[in-house]
Amino acid sequence: MIENKKKPNPIDIHVGSRIRLRRTMLGMSQEKLGESLGITFQQIQKYEKGTNRVGASRLQNISSILNVPVSFFFEDAPGEQASGPAGFAEASSSNYVVDFLSSSEGLQLNRAFVKIADPKVRRRIVDLVKALAAEADTE
Repeated sequence: MIENKKKPNPIDIHVGSRIRLRRTMLGMSQEKLGESLGITFQQIQKYEKGTNRVGASRLQNISSILNVPVSFFFEDAPGEQASGPAGFAEASSSNYVVDFLSSSEGLQLNRAFVKIADPKVRRRIVDLVKALAAEADTE
């Protein structure tokens, strides 16, 4: 039993990883998020690892600072009930997105892409990437 107390809860780990994902997507440091909450970056590290549980009011503050709904932190959480095949397909799809955005290239692309103001230019970039991916498939 004592070992269980030292092992983080899977939900706390998941919520922490989602905090880290969103924070890095925005290019925000742990220090900056901690400052906004009035806590240390070490506390943010503990939240992100799941070592410390995030309280409801603190999670509400974090969601506000990171500009996402609180539900964002629970998407694809362990133990979530999938509602048939469609739910399963969506979970795989969003796991792919999380994996992509967790990579260095994914983060760089995301940060650069959101800075492009012209929607037509963004559409052309998406078309270019699709064309390059299609070329890679035929080789």
